[in-house]
This record gives sequence, C-alpha cells and structure tokens, in this order.
Amino acid sequence: MSRHIKGSSRSQATLFPEMLEDFVAKENPVRVIDVFVEGLDLENLGFKGVQSKATGRPGYHPAILLKIYIYGYLNRIQSSRCLERETQRNFELMWLTERLSPDFKTIADFRKDNHLGIKNACKTFVQMCHKFNMFSEATVAIDGSKFKASNNKDKNYISSN
Repeated sequence: MSRHIKGSSRSQATLFPEMLEDFVAKENPVRVIDVFVEGLDLENLGFKGVQSKATGRPGYHPAILLKIYIYGYLNRIQSSRCLERETQRNFELMWLTERLSPDFKTIADFRKDNHLGIKNACKTFVQMCHKFNMFSEATVAIDGSKFKASNNKDKNYISSN
C-alpha cells in the first residue's frame, strides 16, 4: 500500500473521548466573544426572553443566540441557515454554544426581534474598546448613500478632442 498518512478508522471506538476545550486554542477569538457576552446585562440592553416564562417549552437564552450572531458577523456568515449548519459542524461554535444548535428560524427570529438589543450590545463593545484605548486617534467615516446609476447610451458622452 502507499506510504501516506492515514487517519483513524471511523468505526474505531476511543477510550478517552475528546473534550471541546481541547479543540479551541487559548488565543481563539471565540473566547473573547464568550467573555464579552457573559459580561453583558442583556435585559438592560433590550434583549427579549432573558426571563423565561413559567409555562411552555423553554427557549434558548439570548446570550447563546447573541454569541452565534457575533460569531457569524466576525466570520462573514450572514445567513441563518449557514449559521445553523456551522453550529452542527464547527468546533468553535460548538464550544461557544455548549453544543446547542438552534434552527435557522430561531436565529432569524432572534435577529428580527432583538435589533435594539444587538445595536446596544455593539455600542457597549465600542465603548469598552474606547475604555481600553484600543482605537487610534484616526477618524473613519463610512457613507451609506445609494445613488441610482444611469449609463444610458444617450447620456454617456465621450469627448472627441
């Protein structure tokens, strides 16, 4: 047989199961997300569902869903369906959510219902960065203006000098 590196057999049982903690490095940004969200007062920031109801099926805590949202933002994963898929296969998100995997509708509804809380959490993060002098004195402005483009042949003039 060829001399290549071979993996373990998929059907091989292990005596010592791996811990998720072993797969996430100490310098991994998900640890910052975890500490930041755990330090927030979600109810005062405007998140709904912090206090669970006495009846019915319990829902996910907003902290778990905020961690998923921030992780998706940092890793350019916008789709709630993609975030759901990542919670099932990505070790960083498994570690961050303690192996919880909310469905895409739950993630989408969290974004829709908690836009004020998310905005306030982002504001809190920026204030915290200012407090720790993580920003330089440079000012950056982003203009969100949108203009209708019109490149019609009748309006496109070429100078013939």
